[in-house]
Amino acid sequence: MAVHPVLARVTERVAERSAERRGAYLDRIRAARTRGPARGGMGCGNLAHGFAACGAQDKLWLRGDVTPNIAIVSAYNDMLSAHQPLKDYPDLIKAAVRAAGGTAQFAGGVPAMCDGITQGRAGMELSLFSRDVVAMATAVALSHDMFDGALLLGVCDKIVPGLVIGALAFGHLPVLLVPAGPMPSGLPNAKKASVRKRYAAGEIGRDELLAAEAASYHSPGTCTFYGTANSNQLLMEVMGLHLPGASFVPPGTKLRDALTEAAARRVLELTSLAGDGYTPIGELLDERAFVNGVVALLATGGSTNHTLHLVAMASAAGIDLTWDDFDELSHVTPLLTRLYPNGTADVNHFHAAGGTAFLIGELIDAGLLHEDARTVGGGTLAVYRRAAEYVNGRAEWREHPRVSGDTDVLRPVADPFDVQGGLHTVTGNLGRAVVKVSAVRGEHRVIEAPARVFDSQESLQEAFAAGELDRDVVAVVRFQGPRSNGMPELHRLTPPLSVLQDRGHRVALVTDGRMSGASGAVPAAIHVSPEAAAGGPLARVRDGDVIRLDCDKGVLEILVPDEELAARHPDPAPPGASGTGRELFQVFRAAVGPAERGAGVLG
Repeated sequence: MAVHPVLARVTERVAERSAERRGAYLDRIRAARTRGPARGGMGCGNLAHGFAACGAQDKLWLRGDVTPNIAIVSAYNDMLSAHQPLKDYPDLIKAAVRAAGGTAQFAGGVPAMCDGITQGRAGMELSLFSRDVVAMATAVALSHDMFDGALLLGVCDKIVPGLVIGALAFGHLPVLLVPAGPMPSGLPNAKKASVRKRYAAGEIGRDELLAAEAASYHSPGTCTFYGTANSNQLLMEVMGLHLPGASFVPPGTKLRDALTEAAARRVLELTSLAGDGYTPIGELLDERAFVNGVVALLATGGSTNHTLHLVAMASAAGIDLTWDDFDELSHVTPLLTRLYPNGTADVNHFHAAGGTAFLIGELIDAGLLHEDARTVGGGTLAVYRRAAEYVNGRAEWREHPRVSGDTDVLRPVADPFDVQGGLHTVTGNLGRAVVKVSAVRGEHRVIEAPARVFDSQESLQEAFAAGELDRDVVAVVRFQGPRSNGMPELHRLTPPLSVLQDRGHRVALVTDGRMSGASGAVPAAIHVSPEAAAGGPLARVRDGDVIRLDCDKGVLEILVPDEELAARHPDPAPPGASGTGRELFQVFRAAVGPAERGAGVLG
């Protein structure tokens, strides 16, 4: 089917503006391709170091010039529930690769921090920068010239984008992402949200809140709400870096292990030693792949963090992706899912209702995905219309029903939850920002109210507790951008603002910080760029200034004459904090780019 004209136009525009950088990138990675194993040009001492710890069979194969060697790069730790299942993957992968005629080595580990643990705490100020640390650690792991392909093990938040950015520096290698799958559904999301609001309102105590949270996050596997971690998984599949249907298969199941083994076999088939099957990640992730990723994000109301991460990943591949591209695609992409925090269902319900196979098929049929995009699954994106099943000890792919199993969770393009996608861009004299509207009701999408200005999320919480916000208000939380304090997520603001909205007040949030997938039903203009610490207009906002946010028309304005706003002296940024490792990241804060360019330090 022909692609939608807007999809075609956006993709062509991305390609045109990226032509010079993309061409230079492709020239570089093609020059890095070797004839024969990558280790073939190594000196004997170098190679001996490289296989000194291997078993006899692997040593024999690594001495030769026909066996591909696969790098395993893992973000395993057993503090992150999503990453705990990765513990046993290396041995499983090595055995599968060896049985298929190759070798595999654990090339390196990368850091993996949990935003759920650091939320609202000092450690969250390291979170966004950890993406670029993961990218650099991935590059270190792949730097030994020993590898003909790579398997990247990671799931959450900044970790998956970091792994991809690092791998793109070695874009001549074929790469697969290997997921771990979600934990079983716990406390229903509507109940969890209700408990959080009651705690914010002072109706219940800490013990009851902790019991609810522990019933939600209760076992190994990815947290089941549709935040950044699960948005990562869906995007990696739609962009062709997962095997078909791999994203949401639970850990500890036969199918999960079979999919991991299949990924191990598949990467061998994609190496340069496999001839015509050679599929390097730097060529696979082209303009079509990134536009497909944006569409999938919009169609599912995914995490706003990907307005940063997709831009940064694209840049690492020499591609210039902008918020304008997101916005234009959003106006033609229907919203096909209702997943918490945009609904009450979780990713297990999504998977059971048809999951990625149904979603991808619907979007392809509507011309809203580039079906001809390359993938690691063999052929084009069309193969991702099939679902994975466990058959006789292996993963097999079969045609999936073409109807949703639950239209309260997953709908066809002909009957969407909304005719437009879940993300909009807003612009005005306060700068540019992103708004996630997939959970915001129509009557809440336009607000004009006096501002109350805060320089930290803690001060907003204190004002709420003191009853100072019990009115129509636009809460401006500034100096939360990457240059100021690393751009932490501000999840703790959602419950108090939701309480105010539930009381009948007109409420909105405007911030240069992040909200991930958790902004929920309160309209929130986030990632405001330029940020306050970089001289952005937010530093000139005063209590009582009237701010207008129109999510539908794309407007973010302070209703103050331009001359008056320009004449105001900007408030100074709070001094940089130290402790919890924050002082080590001062060089990152000084070098980081703006949010709309991905908020990265790697160029």
